[in-house]
Formats: sequence, structure tokens, C-alpha cells
Amino acid sequence: MSQPENDLAVLLRTMRPELHPGAFAFVALPADADISLSETIATFREAEGVTVVVDEATAARRGWPVLFRAAWITLTVHSDLAAVGLTAAFARALGEAGISCNVMAAVYHDHIFVPFDDGPRALDALVALQRGALRG
Repeated sequence: MSQPENDLAVLLRTMRPELHPGAFAFVALPADADISLSETIATFREAEGVTVVVDEATAARRGWPVLFRAAWITLTVHSDLAAVGLTAAFARALGEAGISCNVMAAVYHDHIFVPFDDGPRALDALVALQRGALRG
């Protein structure tokens, strides 16, 4: 695996956003819910319970109520968890396009969840941000 990048200019030029096919569901479950990690995209434990992100079909199959229906975009650049400014830059670009975003940073990549119907526009905004960085 490549070394993580932390230079903001390089991150913006090489972020290579990809829109995953399908719809994804944010679900809130009790802390003691039976959750199989193999069917989750992400989980986060909070005082109120567990937030789970799954594909929409899994939520339907399990009978879990969907609180937020999302499109999922991954920035394929290997970003350093300590990098400064990347989240602010793409959140600003999406905000200027009128698109809300929910961000999850993982060890290798940043993952952005936007309202499902805004997925293609969000991808366009991120590609435009990358193109602007390439022009310098």
C-alpha cells in the first residue's frame, strides 16, 4: 500500500472521487442490537445507541428504519489521518453547491455520504475541485 499523503495541494490534485453504485442507509439501533460486521459499511457507537451504515437492501431485509438515504463517494487518494484542510476544502465545495455531507475518515480513504439524489452533483462538484487544484 502507498504511503499516506498529507500535503493539501497534492491531496486536492489526486483525490479521484468515485461514486459507489446504489443507495446506502443510515440506521440507528440499540447498543445491544445483533449486527454482523459483514453486512455493514460503517458503525459508530454513541451514548444513545449504534449508528450503522448499510446498503439499502440490507436495511430493508433486516427491517431497520432508514433515517438518511445516501449516495456514497470515496476519495481514492490515500489520505493521512493527520492531514489538515482536505475535509474543509471538499465540504466547502459541496456547501457552495448546496449539498450537505456526512464524512467518515478511515485509515486509507475519506468517505462522503450525501443525500441520495445529490450524488451525481456532488461527484461533479468534487471533480471540479480536483480540476481547479490541477490548474493551480
